[in-house]
Amino acid sequence: MRRLPALALGAFLGATALTAVTPAFVALPAHAAAVQPGGYVGLVEKVAPAVVYIEVTKTIDQPAMTPETMPQGFPFDEFMRRFGMPAPMPMPGAPQGGDGQVHGVGTGFIISTDGQIVTNAHVVDGADSVKVTLADGRSLDGKVLGADTATDIAVVKIDAGGTLPTVAFGDSTKLKVGQDVVAIGNPFGLGNSVTSGIVSALGRDINSGPFDNYIQTDAAINKGNSGGPLFDTDGEVVGINTAIFSPTGGSVGIGFAVPSETAAKVVAELASGGKVERGFLGVQIQPVTDDIAAALGFDKARGVLVSDVTADTPAAKAGITRGDIVVSVDGTEVNAPRDLTRMIATDAPGATVKLGLLRAGKPVDATVTLASRPEQPA
Repeated sequence: MRRLPALALGAFLGATALTAVTPAFVALPAHAAAVQPGGYVGLVEKVAPAVVYIEVTKTIDQPAMTPETMPQGFPFDEFMRRFGMPAPMPMPGAPQGGDGQVHGVGTGFIISTDGQIVTNAHVVDGADSVKVTLADGRSLDGKVLGADTATDIAVVKIDAGGTLPTVAFGDSTKLKVGQDVVAIGNPFGLGNSVTSGIVSALGRDINSGPFDNYIQTDAAINKGNSGGPLFDTDGEVVGINTAIFSPTGGSVGIGFAVPSETAAKVVAELASGGKVERGFLGVQIQPVTDDIAAALGFDKARGVLVSDVTADTPAAKAGITRGDIVVSVDGTEVNAPRDLTRMIATDAPGATVKLGLLRAGKPVDATVTLASRPEQPA
C-alpha cells in the first residue's frame, strides 16, 4: 500500500521486512451491549479458539550496498555535512546482495470447519510459504486460495485432519458509534491477545483504495494484529482489522477495520473462485462542487458528476452522457464518488441497476446492465 497522508498511516498490517514484525492494524467495535460482570470472559472463551497466528516468508532480491546505492538526503547528507565524511557503510560480513528472506506476521480467523481462514491480503502478498499456528499450538502449512488487494482481504486454507472451531460474520450495517467491540490478534508475535474498545466512527475513507468504508475503533491494535477479527458483544465478526493511524507505528487509539458487510461478500468469492468479479459502469466521475450544487438548487452538495463516458461500455449503451449527475443507485442515495464506486463494484457483472440521474436539472432514470470491471494498473 502507498503511504497515506496525515500523521503517518501506521503500516497496513502485513509482512514486515527482515526481522521486524508486521505493522499494526485496527480492531473495531461492534454491537452495543452492556458489559456483564466479569468483562468479556465468556465471549473470549467462545471465539478465541478460532483465531490463528500467521507467519509468512518471502524471498526478495537484496541489492548490494555501495556508495552509489546508499540512500540520499536527510539524515545521510546531514551526517556527511556534520562530520565531513561518507555516511557509514555496512559492517564487514553483512549481506551484500542476492536473495534474502523477509519474514512477516499477522492474524487470521477460521470461518469453516475444514480450515478456511480469513486474513489481510497484505499479510500473505507474495509469500513463498505461509505457516498457520492454531490456538491449540499446532502449526500447519497454509495455501492462499485467493487475495483481493482492493479490499485487502485474503483467504488461506489449511488441512488440520479434523473439524476446527469457527467464528461467523455478523451484520456491520447495524453497528452504532459508541458500541463495544473486542479485538483479538497477535501483537508483536506474542500470541493471542485481547483488547476492547468502542466503535469510534463508521464509513471512514482513509484514501487507501476505491472501496474505503472502514470502521474506526479505539481498541488497541499493534504490529501483528493485521487480519485479526473485530467482534461485537455477540461474538460475531463485524470487521477485519486492517490499518492504523500512528506517528510511532504503535497503537494510539485510531484503528480501522474492513466491515463484515464488505468482507463477507469478498471472502465468499475468493473461497469459491480465487478472485473477485466486480461490476463496471464505464464512467469517469468527480464530486459535485458547492457551486454546481447551488446552481442546481441543492441545499448541499450531493450526487456525483459524470465527467466522461467511455465508448462501448454499459454507461454509453444506457445513454448516460457527460454532465449527468448520478444521485442514486437502485434507490440508495449517492453523496460522493466513493459511494457510486462501491455500489457498482459490489454488484456482479451482468447485474442490472437503476441509476437516478439529474440531466440539465431534470430527473432521469437509466437502467444499466453492468460489465466486468477490468484489471486496474498497480
